[in-house]
Amino acid sequence: MTDPPEPMTPRAALDLLIEGNHRFVGGRREHPNQDADWRAAVAPEQRPFAVLFGCSDSRLAAEIIFDRGLGDLFVVRTAGHVVGPEVMGSIEYGVAVLDVPLIAVLGHDSCGAVDAALRAARDGQMPRGAIRSVVERVLPSVLAAGGAGSDPAAAEAEHVRFTVNLLANESATIGSQIVDGRCAVVGLSYQLADGGVRLIAARGLPPDDGR
Repeated sequence: MTDPPEPMTPRAALDLLIEGNHRFVGGRREHPNQDADWRAAVAPEQRPFAVLFGCSDSRLAAEIIFDRGLGDLFVVRTAGHVVGPEVMGSIEYGVAVLDVPLIAVLGHDSCGAVDAALRAARDGQMPRGAIRSVVERVLPSVLAAGGAGSDPAAAEAEHVRFTVNLLANESATIGSQIVDGRCAVVGLSYQLADGGVRLIAARGLPPDDGR
């Protein structure tokens, strides 16, 4: 079993995520922190090193694509990684109570929520039911990316950046942690076919020290 290094910094937390994803892509998964001894060790208290806020897409199982285990990630997921009060409260809990140094927003290609928002922008018709609220929260990103004629990849990247900035700007809890250097918010984009992630946005992340 492997234990995240102490003390954990935003950069070190991001490095753990990226290193785990490289193992996943290369077929060298270690499946850390998934044995019975570790399960017993983390039962009394959780100490995740990152909040992973991702899309609910069934192909974005966080612990799998980042090769992590029990107690490593505080996972919050919604369709299109849209933010409502419950989501913001959950993420703030990770920052304020669990003292995680990193919030990672995880978007992906071929996102159904972004596609629905693109259709709504093109056709002028919103979906029925509660799905409408998801599309309404994605539409600002689609419009910022160019509206109905936007390239889907550009709209998806814009929505990740939008979510990163929303978390950093709209939450006093998260914002103060960023100012104090105790937390960073990053935006990652996952590629469904090859399994890799790339960094496309960051708030409060110190420069890479060259490691």
